[in-house]
Amino acid sequence: MTDVLLEIHTQALRGMGSRPRRFEDWAALTASEDFPDADLSEETFRDRLLAEAENGRELTAAWSRALTAWDYDEQAAWTQEALRTQARRAAAYDRLQFGDDLRKALTAAVPIAELPGPVVIATEHTPWYTPERAAARSFYWKAYEQKLRDKGWSDAAIASLDEASRAVVERLTDPEQAERRQAKGLVVGYVQSGKTANFTGVIAKAVDAGYRLVIVLGGTLNLLRAQTQRRLDMELIGQENILRGADPRDPDSLIGVDYVGDDDDWPEFVQHHGRPSELQAFDIERLTTRDRDYMSLAQGIRALEFEKRVPASPLYAPANLHHAAARVMVVKKNKPVLTKLVKDLKQIHGLLGELPALIIDDESDQASVNTSDPKKWEQGSPERTAINGLLSQVLGLLPRAQYVGYTATPFANVFVDPGDTADIFPNDFLISLPRPQGYMGVQEFHDLDSPVPPEERTVANSHAKAHVRGIWDGEDDRLQEAMDGFVLSGAVKLYRADRGVADGPFRHHTMLVHQSVRKDDHAELALRLNSMWHQAGYASAEGHVRLAALWEADFKHVSDARAAQLPNPGTYDELRPYISRARQLITKGGNPVIIVNGDSDKYFEQLDLDFDRTPNVWKILVGGTKLSRGFTVEGLTVTYYRRMTRQADTLMQMGRWFGFRPGYQDLVRLYIGRQEPMTKTSTADLYEAFEAICRDEELFRAELKQYSELVDGKPQVVPAEVPPLVAQHLPWIKPSARNKMFNAELVEIRSPGKAIEPSVYPESADALRRNTERWRPLLQTFTAEPVTFGPADGHRAFSALTSRVIHGELLAVLRQLEWARAGHFEPHLHYLAQLDGRLATVDDWLLIAPQLTASDRTVAPVLGSVPLSLVRRTRQSGKPSFSRIAGVDHSALASRLIATAADSPSDGQRSAGTITIGPRTGVALLYLVVEAKKDSEVAAAVTRGQADPSKVVMAFTLIPPKSANGPGKRLVRFRTRSTYDTTSAIVDASGA
Repeated sequence: MTDVLLEIHTQALRGMGSRPRRFEDWAALTASEDFPDADLSEETFRDRLLAEAENGRELTAAWSRALTAWDYDEQAAWTQEALRTQARRAAAYDRLQFGDDLRKALTAAVPIAELPGPVVIATEHTPWYTPERAAARSFYWKAYEQKLRDKGWSDAAIASLDEASRAVVERLTDPEQAERRQAKGLVVGYVQSGKTANFTGVIAKAVDAGYRLVIVLGGTLNLLRAQTQRRLDMELIGQENILRGADPRDPDSLIGVDYVGDDDDWPEFVQHHGRPSELQAFDIERLTTRDRDYMSLAQGIRALEFEKRVPASPLYAPANLHHAAARVMVVKKNKPVLTKLVKDLKQIHGLLGELPALIIDDESDQASVNTSDPKKWEQGSPERTAINGLLSQVLGLLPRAQYVGYTATPFANVFVDPGDTADIFPNDFLISLPRPQGYMGVQEFHDLDSPVPPEERTVANSHAKAHVRGIWDGEDDRLQEAMDGFVLSGAVKLYRADRGVADGPFRHHTMLVHQSVRKDDHAELALRLNSMWHQAGYASAEGHVRLAALWEADFKHVSDARAAQLPNPGTYDELRPYISRARQLITKGGNPVIIVNGDSDKYFEQLDLDFDRTPNVWKILVGGTKLSRGFTVEGLTVTYYRRMTRQADTLMQMGRWFGFRPGYQDLVRLYIGRQEPMTKTSTADLYEAFEAICRDEELFRAELKQYSELVDGKPQVVPAEVPPLVAQHLPWIKPSARNKMFNAELVEIRSPGKAIEPSVYPESADALRRNTERWRPLLQTFTAEPVTFGPADGHRAFSALTSRVIHGELLAVLRQLEWARAGHFEPHLHYLAQLDGRLATVDDWLLIAPQLTASDRTVAPVLGSVPLSLVRRTRQSGKPSFSRIAGVDHSALASRLIATAADSPSDGQRSAGTITIGPRTGVALLYLVVEAKKDSEVAAAVTRGQADPSKVVMAFTLIPPKSANGPGKRLVRFRTRSTYDTTSAIVDASGA
C-alpha cells in the first residue's frame, strides 16, 4: 500500500533541488495529479513526525536528509547564515514558509548538528571542484554514501564527512588541467577516530572527478594493509569490480577472486547493480588484493595502459579521462614493495606525464618522514631514509600526483623542511578534522578544566572517576582487578544483547595489556596472566564473591550514572548467568591470552587475530609497539597500561583505548601507571603525561583555527609560513622522536616558578666586557648593606647584596646580551618578553648577589658598583658552557622565596628576612664569575681595586613567579625551520 504522505514529500523535496522553497506549492504540485485528495496540512505533517518518534521514521528520514544538506551547504546562495546554526535552520524554515509548531516538531525530530567543521590552512587555489561538477560525476561517492547510511551513520555524520572530504579534494589539482602541478597536504584526525572513512570519501570523490591511479600506503604489516584493502573493497570498490565479470555461482570462474566463499561479510560489500562501465560510469581495477600486496604490474606494463577514445588527445582530456578505468593499489610501507613499484613505473614512458594520480599516506608520520640528519648531508644533496627516498621517487615519476598524508600525531610531519620540494611537507594545505560524535578520546578520560572541585567529583560528573583506575607503587598492581573487570564488562554486553541492544559492537571484546617493548617481558606477562586466569575461579563461589564486590563497588555505580538508557542489571545475581558465557568466549581455543609482538607477516597470520574474518575475538592481548600504531583493537574495553616513553606522538598512538564504543562507553576502564620508573631516582605519572599531550594537541589545533579565517578572501598564512608552535606541557615529553625533529626550532621555553640558568657565555674578552657594560645600570642599584637569607629546609644561610628593578629594566639588559652560541637564550627571552601583561604580568625583580664568607674571598667593585664577591667557576671540557652557576643553597632558598610568595594574596607581600616579595615579583641570582681553577686566579682579575670587566662573566639564574604563565599552561613551543624561508610569518605568539 502506498504511503501517500511519504510519496508526496519525497517527490516535493526532490523537485526543490538543492535549496529550500515554499513547500506548500511543491507538495500541491506533486499531489495534484496522483493524490488530489491528500491532506497536506501542517497539522497532519506534524502529527506524523510525532508518531514516527515512537514507531518508524520514513518521513523523518527524508526530511533529515534534506534539512541536514541545507544545514551543511557551504555554497548556499539562498542564505548568508553560518553553517550548522539555528540561524541557518531558521532561514530554511522561512523559505519553506513553515509555521512555529511545525518548526518545533521538525527541529525535535532532526536536531541541528551544531558541530565544528574542518579547520583549513591552505594556499590560494583555483576553484574547480564546484557543487555542479561534483554532482555531475558522483557515482562512487553516492555508492559510498549509501553504504554509510546502511551501516547506520546519521545524516549529520555523513554530511560532516562530505564536508571534510570535499575540503581535501577541492585543494587537489584539477585532474583535467593541462598544466602539471603537484599538491601536497596533511589531514590531522584523532587516534582511531575514523580517518579511514575520510580518505575513503576522498578517494571516491577523486576518482569520480577524474583521478585514475590511486596509491594507498597502508601500514608496515600486511595485516594492516589487508585491513585497509578490505575496507576499500567493501565500502567503495564493490562486488562487481572485484568479480570483474566472474560468476559468483561458478567456482571455476572464481579462481584468484578474494572474499567470495571465505568472508562472511561478502553480502555486505557494496553492490553497484551492474558493471559501473555499463552504467555510464567507469570500472575500478585493483592492482592489489586482500591477500596480495603489490608484487609487480601483473599484466606487465599493460596494467597501466589506458585506452583513449581520442588517441590524439592526452589522457587528462575529459573525452579520454572519464571513460578510462581507475586503478587502485594498497601497498605496505616496505622497501622491497616500494622498490618494485618504482622499478615498474620507470619502465612506463610518456603516459605517466598524463596520468592524474593520488597518493594517500595513512599514518604519514610513520616511516614516511626523512629521519636523516641534515647536518650530515653533502652540500645541496639531501640524504633520505629508505621509505622517504622511495616515496620521493614515486612523486618524481608521477608529475601529476597529489600527496595527502593522514595522521593523528602530526608533529613529525610539520617538522619536515618546507624548503625540500621533493619531501612531503604539506605546502598546499593542512586540514584538522573535527572530533566526531560518539568518539572517546583523551577528553573522555580526563577532567580537563572541569569547574567541579576535586572533592565534589563523582562518577557522574568526572571522566576520571568513571573510567580511570590508577596503578600506584605498592604490592597490589591491580592486574587481577583489571582482568575481573574484563570478565564483568563482557557479561554486561551479553546481558544487554539479550535485551534488545544491537550486538554488532559486542562481536569482539578485548583487553589490552601494554607494559613493555621487550618480547621477554611479554612472554613473562602472558604466563602470569594465564596463571592468574586459571586461578581466578570464575566458576567458583569465591570468584563470584570477588566479581560481585567489584560490580557493586565500581561498574554498577558508573553504569547507573552514565548508561541509564541501556539495560543494566540491578544486582549481581541478574548478571551472574552471563559470566559463564563470557568465560567460554574468552577461553575459546584454549587460551585467553594472545601475545602480539611479531615483526613479520607470517607471525601475524598465525595469530588468528583477524577481526574482519573471525566471528568473535574475546581475548586478552599482550604486546608493545605492534599494538600502538594503526592496529585497531576491536571491542577494546579494558586497558592496562604502564609503558614509559618520552615522545608525545608515540605516547598518543599508544592510546588504543580511544575510539568509538557504542553501547558500552560506561564499561570502558583504563588502568594506568601513576608512579612508573623514569630514572633511577624519579618516577613518571603516565596519566598526567596523557593529559599534557592532550593539551599540546589541542593547542596545536587551536593555533590552526586561529589562523584559518580568511581576511579579504585571502589566507592569513599558508602552511609553509605558519610556525606550528607545537606545545610541550611536560618538559620530559618531546613532541616527537629526536630524529624526526631535525628541522624543529625551539621557539619558547616557559619557566613559571622554575629556574632559568643559561650556561653558554662568551669566551672572548671583548664580548665579556660588552656584556658587563650592559649590566652597569643594574649593578649600580645594589645596596651596600647585606641581607641574610635562610637557613631553611636543611639549606644553609647566606649573605647577599640586593636590589629591586622593574621588569622592563631587566628585560632591556637581557635583550642586549651576547652568547657563545647564537640563539642560546632566545627561547627564554621570547617568554620573558611576554611577561609585560600579554601572557602574564611580572612587576619587578629582586636581584640577589650572594656574597662569599671565606677569608680568602675576592671582593671588588665593577664599573663603579658597590664591592661584590667574585666567584670561581670552570667551563666543561672542550665546551663554552659552565657546569653550574648558582650555588645549591642560593638556588633552593630563592625558589622557596618564590613558592612562599605564590601563596600570598595578589596584593600582599611575603618576607624573607628583611626582604619583602609579592606574587608578581621574580628573583634573579647574579654572579660575577671568573673562569679559574684556583682562587689565586680569581684575585688576578682585580686591577687597582676594580674587577676587570673583560675578565668577568656576568652569569645569572632567573626564577619567574609561579603566576608567570598563561591559562593554557604550556611550557615549550617549537616551529619548523625552512631552508628557503629567511623570514617568519607575522603571527601573534601571545596567549595561552
